[in-house]
Amino acid sequence: MARGQLSLSVVEAGVGAVLVLVVTMGFVLGVPTADTREAQLDAYASDAATVLANEPPRHRGTTRLAEVARSPDAFDRERAALGRRVERLLPDNLMYRVETPHGAVGYRKPAGVAVGAARVTTAHGDVTIRVWYA
Repeated sequence: MARGQLSLSVVEAGVGAVLVLVVTMGFVLGVPTADTREAQLDAYASDAATVLANEPPRHRGTTRLAEVARSPDAFDRERAALGRRVERLLPDNLMYRVETPHGAVGYRKPAGVAVGAARVTTAHGDVTIRVWYA
């Protein structure tokens, strides 16, 4: 019995043709892009929360966030200063909302937008920072 064999160059040409076809299809069809909006927004919120959680208080407390979570009076006194500070921390194309046990600072989040969030636990309750693109 005689056996037929493919020459090595024919096999290499076949593998090369398949490889070229796969690469061409990758360019034609493209690859799906990862949704990085929420991850980037989470990073912005986390960065702002980290800065605020490590800043000294303006009056009483261990940190700036602990101060605004301490009592309704402390929140009312520090509301405007907290809003100005968050605006300086975040890029101009972001909106924000900081929620404390005694109230919130910032803007109401519109429905249907991607949001990033970070939560900081203080001795007086959790403070949540939410950010979204304007």
